[in-house]
Amino acid sequence: MKFFVGVTDKQWFTFLAARRAPEVNFWRPSGTGAFRAISHGSPLLFKLHAPDNFIVGGGFFVKYDAIPLSLAWEAFGENNGAPDAEALSESIHRYRGDGVIDPVIGCIVLAEPFFFDQDEWIPAPSDWASNIVRGKSYDTAEPIGRQLWNDVSDRLLAQNCDLEAGLLRDAATNPDANFGGLYMARARLGQGAFRLLVTSEYSKRCAVSGERVLPALEAAHIKPHAKSGPNRVVNGLLLRSDIHRLFDRGYVTVMPDLTVGVSKAIREEFENGRDYYAFRGKRLVQVPGSGEDRPSAEYLEWHNANVYID
Repeated sequence: MKFFVGVTDKQWFTFLAARRAPEVNFWRPSGTGAFRAISHGSPLLFKLHAPDNFIVGGGFFVKYDAIPLSLAWEAFGENNGAPDAEALSESIHRYRGDGVIDPVIGCIVLAEPFFFDQDEWIPAPSDWASNIVRGKSYDTAEPIGRQLWNDVSDRLLAQNCDLEAGLLRDAATNPDANFGGLYMARARLGQGAFRLLVTSEYSKRCAVSGERVLPALEAAHIKPHAKSGPNRVVNGLLLRSDIHRLFDRGYVTVMPDLTVGVSKAIREEFENGRDYYAFRGKRLVQVPGSGEDRPSAEYLEWHNANVYID
């Protein structure tokens, strides 16, 4: 199993550890480039800047995307590792050194983060070089990587972490184990991860209207989270904010064949709605490229039966 050790700021770690954040944005100050060091579901460990050369926690990689700082704050809030948007902006601009008001930053989204108490911190691996700025990949098929992951999994098991013990051990002893795939199949994703995943998989474009102005777009649950709807892309639609509100209130729906439904109640109740009726019967203009991420017929049928005003 491959995993990544990323360098991070002690203040960022301390803030998130104190609040036991349910998900974190392991952000990068620049949105250029990509993050391909590990596959989805693989572990990413936190190593503090020198002189604190220790592994202090980690999480499980869900998604990387480059988005404006303002959207990162809306999606993750304090799970960015800052108490407010101003503090987050100050942290980012310390690294950027420019005056861009709403810069695009890199967001490495981690689910189910874990944080070690100081007496559990793990010394940096013996091959860690002082000039490493962002991080380094390791593999449990190699001695140093295997020992490091053994140390991490021992601490997780001691914490009664809800990750299955067998899954952790397989990662260290079986280099062919598909840890990432097994993890993602059972991962509990947070609201921030849901928003970023839906925004990314819909290519930052409204599924109904095609709108591309990112601040006007919102990730909508087809079956609400409060009604046991999961934070999964198959239970999501990226919608323009007004369409999102109409969808949640039952005036707009999406049929299982991915065509748009618009209720006659809009005209009856508001004596208007011409712009929305223009979408009626049309197929979604944007869906995820992967068929397995497209809106689930099960959740669409639930929305049509329980929310839509026919």
